[in-house]
Formats: sequence, structure tokens, C-alpha cells
Amino acid sequence: MKKLVLLVLILVSATSFAQNDAKRVSQYNLENKLAIQGYDPVGYFNQGKAIKGKKEISTSYQGVTYNFWSSENKNAFIKNPAKYEPQYGGWCAYAMGSAGEKVEINPETFKITDGKLFLFYNAFFNNTLKSWNKDEVNLKTQADDNWKKIYK
Repeated sequence: MKKLVLLVLILVSATSFAQNDAKRVSQYNLENKLAIQGYDPVGYFNQGKAIKGKKEISTSYQGVTYNFWSSENKNAFIKNPAKYEPQYGGWCAYAMGSAGEKVEINPETFKITDGKLFLFYNAFFNNTLKSWNKDEVNLKTQADDNWKKIYK
């Protein structure tokens, strides 16, 4: 009987994890399950800049694949993925805050605030990081609320 209960618990847990992975993949800003257009999420923190990762140095976390510039960065991510993942599924933080919209980003336009990575749209003379900086506190609060509505 104990084995049957344990088996049921394992199956329920596996189904729950698979659903969470599918939800992340469907809501995150990904291209073929690849996050941040292949940029190294740890590089923003440890190197202080956007660094293109290498597909040979990658890992998957809850259905999302991340590339890394170095094995050291990959290992840091594996130890604490939540620390390095971009906010709002990798969508533009400004658009999430101002309109609750999923807008593409330029991975080289970013900001780290309170230990969190925020990415921004930057094209056609429209750098949304500048707009974000003008009202960051309110936009972040609104972006947090909007993301909770999108990512239920």
C-alpha cells in the first residue's frame, strides 16, 4: 500500500512539473525554448554586460534553455536559477509596466535592480530603459501586478 501511495505522489508531482514547464514555455519570451536570444543570464551580473552565450555551454531549467559564455557562469546559474532569470519571462519590463504587454527586447539593453535582471526594448530611436528610469518605482509595481495576471 505504501508503495502505491508513493507511486501516485510521484506521478502527480511529475504531472505538475510538466504543466509548470509547459506554462513557462508558453508565456516566456523564447525562441525554440531558448531564453534571452542566447545571451548568458549570469553575464549581466558577473561581467556587468550582455554576453552572447555558447550553445555548447547550456542548461535547461523548467523547460527553458539558457546559453552561457563560460562553465563558471553555467554552474552559478545551476546553483541558483531564480537569481539570474530575467523578470517578466524575459519580456520588456517597461511594456509590462506601462501596458501589461509582452514586447520583444534588445538583450543588450538591461538593468539590474535589487538583484533582479530587467530587459528592455531598444530599437527605432525608442530605448524603453530611459522611460523606465523616469518612473521605475511605479512601473515596477505595475509590471509585477501585470505579470501576475499574465502568468497565473
